[in-house]
Amino acid sequence: MSFRPGGGNGREPGGNVPRPPSGPGPQSSAGLRPGAGGPPPGGFGPGGRRPGGSPGMMGMMTMPVQKPGNFRLSFRRLLERLAPERMLVALVIVLAVVSVAFAVIGPKILGNATNDIFNGFISGNLPAGVSKDQIVAGLRANGQNQLADMVGAMDLHPGQGIDFSALAGILFILIGVYVLSSIFSWMQSWIMAGVTQRTVRRLRTDVDEKLGRLPLKYFDSHPRGDVLSRVTNDIDNIGQTLQQSLTQLITSVLTIVGVLVLMLTISPILAVISILSVPLSVVITILIARRSQKRFAAQWASTGDLNAHVEEMHTGHAIVKVFGRQQEAIETFDRENDKLYQASYQAQFISGTIQPALTFVSNLNYVAIAVIGGLRVASGQMTLGDVIAFIQYSRQFTFPIIQTASIANVLQSAVASAERVFELLDEAEEIPDPVTPRVLAATRGAVAFEDVSFRYEPDKPLIDNLDLVAESGQMIAIVGPTGAGKTTLVNLLMRFYELDGGRITIDGVDTREMTRDDLRRTFGMVLQDTWLFHGTIRENIAYGRDGAAEDEIAGAAEAAHVDHFVRTLPGGYDTVIDDDATNLSAGEKQLLTIARAFLADPAILILDEATSSVDTRTEVLIQRAMSRLMKGRTSFVIAHRLSTIRDADTILVMNRGRIVEQGNHESLLARGGFYAELYNSQFTEALAEAV
Repeated sequence: MSFRPGGGNGREPGGNVPRPPSGPGPQSSAGLRPGAGGPPPGGFGPGGRRPGGSPGMMGMMTMPVQKPGNFRLSFRRLLERLAPERMLVALVIVLAVVSVAFAVIGPKILGNATNDIFNGFISGNLPAGVSKDQIVAGLRANGQNQLADMVGAMDLHPGQGIDFSALAGILFILIGVYVLSSIFSWMQSWIMAGVTQRTVRRLRTDVDEKLGRLPLKYFDSHPRGDVLSRVTNDIDNIGQTLQQSLTQLITSVLTIVGVLVLMLTISPILAVISILSVPLSVVITILIARRSQKRFAAQWASTGDLNAHVEEMHTGHAIVKVFGRQQEAIETFDRENDKLYQASYQAQFISGTIQPALTFVSNLNYVAIAVIGGLRVASGQMTLGDVIAFIQYSRQFTFPIIQTASIANVLQSAVASAERVFELLDEAEEIPDPVTPRVLAATRGAVAFEDVSFRYEPDKPLIDNLDLVAESGQMIAIVGPTGAGKTTLVNLLMRFYELDGGRITIDGVDTREMTRDDLRRTFGMVLQDTWLFHGTIRENIAYGRDGAAEDEIAGAAEAAHVDHFVRTLPGGYDTVIDDDATNLSAGEKQLLTIARAFLADPAILILDEATSSVDTRTEVLIQRAMSRLMKGRTSFVIAHRLSTIRDADTILVMNRGRIVEQGNHESLLARGGFYAELYNSQFTEALAEAV
């Protein structure tokens, strides 16, 4: 099944103001700045951050990576975001150097302890009073030259045995070294956490402020989910990568350098053997990861298909049952679930072979070091402690190299996210407000369009040379077919879009001489697409004006015919409604937005299809509420049901962006033009439905 109940609204450019995200923000009934839209249905889907927090090393190597278009430029801009924290970043690097230095020197100290134990054990089994030179000479005299070479390289004290006091001192030093390494590593992580979170906080602040400066056309031309994904998922991805990958990258690089230096000082031959195993490990990782990435891509695609199906069936479960499609829905779910199982199984199995393969290479390296190291110990060219230390270094050497490659993979994903965020930050902004704006002390509500011209695209005319005067307290109705430009007039009035020509004035003041906030505070809006946020009914009504008293909220509710149905709810005005207000009917939600507009007490009112989706009885209540709300205010009413605007002082009939007719209801009907055709067609349709 591929149907989606309650799909998109498919509005034209310049349509209704997009719904803001949940929580305190722009509103749809008391003219404040519009927001960026709400969250997409069903969450962000598989394209977002992996659930469960940060990826491990295997996850970093195998999860699909979106590569940035310009890695170098975006990465440089991302690093520039760390500039205010440069001193702390430098301190992190210093702490990393100290921590790695202590961690790297540990195996060498442990090798010395091993040498003390081995030398003491051999010394304890030799007769006292005999020197090491005498023992070596005796071995050579007996033809045991190789054993003589080994004994000659050892620090022996015949007859003394193991010096446990010296051994304890070495072990205490070793413990202290590892403790200090851990402390410096912890300090490094603690400081980097603050650096990262402050950087991400500044980035989120910049993005949030940027959203407030973007024109409405940006939100009209960008999917709501994409905008929110940049603000949430992408910034979150950046934060996680900076938090973990940068510290790991610094530590890994320093570990590689430090371990390589010590391996070369212990045995250049064994160091070369260890280095030769690294390319083999990298090649194996790349080959397996390349195959597993395809499977992970299929897994995420299957996850998206399954999530989409579950969302559709959950959203339209009533329709599924009404049409008897439950079995088909179950079969589709089983099919998608099986595809996800197969893709996930293959992805996990293939990616799971990386660790055994690398372990095999590591074991081969271990065998080579053990054999060659043993031969060199036997020949007196190395001590047993050096071999043991070298084995530990070889283990330490391979892992940070693979980890560095994995971090580079994840870093590509973070830079890709940063590139998307920077694209948003680089978008063209609204024209700045005037430095010395005009302020309306007391708004009368007289509105005038003077020779206004506007078009969304330069080569497609929409509104040309429009003149309109709305006197204070008048009701102006705007009617016309879909796409005629009705809502565009409202968007121009609110300065959601800038004019191409002419001007719009309120009480004789050009709206471009006012700040947008001051301009929009003079308006109240009741839209067809109601917006209520998660909170109590009282909070949703009080959103119309800050600091509203309880009696003012109740008065607005009574005026909007809200009080009677609110008091029937179990919690009354304290009833909590969710983001979509699914526990309220469409008419009740509309009445709440009207109550909010009542409380805002605007000078100019905009009503956009406020009764198009309610029943007749509720429409009567809404019409009564709106009549009381419009009394004494200048009102712009957009309506498809022409019967609701017969009492308008002026009716603007629009078609293809132009006002083709203008007058009151009676004069327009008498003219027998476009308005009369629209009105009569609705009357005929209503009569046909009644018959």
